[in-house]
Amino acid sequence: MNVIRFTDLIAQGKVAGQRVFIRADLNVPQDDAGQITEDTRIRASIPCIEQALKAGAAVMVTSHLGRPTEGEFKPEDSLAPVAKRMGELMGREVKLVANWVDGVAVAPGELVLLENCRVNKGEKKNNEELAKKMAALCDIFVNDAFGTAHRAEGTTYGIAQFAKIACAGPLLAAEIDAISKALSAPKRPLVAIVAGSKVSTKLTILKALSEKVDGLIVGGGIANTFMLAAGLKIGKSLAEPDLVAEAQAVIDAMKARGAAVPIPVDVVVAKRFAADAEATVKDAADVAEDDLILDIGPKTAALLAEQLKAAGTIVWNGPVGVFEFDAFAHGTETIARAIAASSAFSIAGGGDTLAAIAKYGIEKDVGYISTGGGAFLEILEGKTLPAFEILSRRAQDAQAS
Repeated sequence: MNVIRFTDLIAQGKVAGQRVFIRADLNVPQDDAGQITEDTRIRASIPCIEQALKAGAAVMVTSHLGRPTEGEFKPEDSLAPVAKRMGELMGREVKLVANWVDGVAVAPGELVLLENCRVNKGEKKNNEELAKKMAALCDIFVNDAFGTAHRAEGTTYGIAQFAKIACAGPLLAAEIDAISKALSAPKRPLVAIVAGSKVSTKLTILKALSEKVDGLIVGGGIANTFMLAAGLKIGKSLAEPDLVAEAQAVIDAMKARGAAVPIPVDVVVAKRFAADAEATVKDAADVAEDDLILDIGPKTAALLAEQLKAAGTIVWNGPVGVFEFDAFAHGTETIARAIAASSAFSIAGGGDTLAAIAKYGIEKDVGYISTGGGAFLEILEGKTLPAFEILSRRAQDAQAS
């Protein structure tokens, strides 16, 4: 995908003395007292900010935080805890500016954090008047918030339409590169893992991938629905019987291309859904009426691990069992370690997937870990994200002129 990259603008000497507006993703979790409980997104945003400051820009940064009501600022909506933490990480004061839409005073070498952008009226609906006002604040707009790239909002789309220059920050550019490598020009075989509780939430992804991948591994409640489609009994396991025909259509689509959806040959079952429930390994054909399938079995895990180790590219979205319970985590751990051991380029995304990666300590062995949940899923569906579309269009306009 062709976009203007902020790093290229810096290399070309086009950033010094310019007003740079960075849309970051600083939507971090907080406890009831407003204390930040996990600061990964703040840490991830800092390289772009420091690049801009080092290049001599006047730097403005904004983000959404939580779900504020537009036009009604409340103390809990404030980015004040983010400004404090960012200042600690950067070793400098980070000034927080409220009511900034009509003008911001910031000099080259200075950094200000602009209050929660979703408090501004018209942000979520991408109001054109608001977008033009924000674009007037800067010479260069930098989108470095992949997690919001699937939303056409004022600070993700509108400002990019009207800013003098609109470009991708290093985080967004890295996502574009990783996604292109995994889906646009993958090294084959391309194997995708799509897991979760419901087929209905991932059906469009499964259909889109069934046209591209060489192997489609399903897990969790999704796998149970596919087991039903294969004529197996699943006891009282979570599934969507009304979507069996859809699951069969995915199996058939893969088969028509000479590809496959591996159906579990063994499973780990329990009589109740609990961390201390007794885990029993059974052949897939032997599931009893009162069994709950909570993980894939060791034979299935070993077969899938071999497939992953032989892959050229791996896309991973979702654990294959209830990995939060140790007795039902072996399948997900086996998959995770196989991905880590594979020479394939791997890209992983989704909250539960990131939790599994952290649990097994394989962060350094995954080719790329995507930070955007909803955005990552929409990419897998084959959608063009609004933020990508407008940055690509602006790059074409710049080339044409």
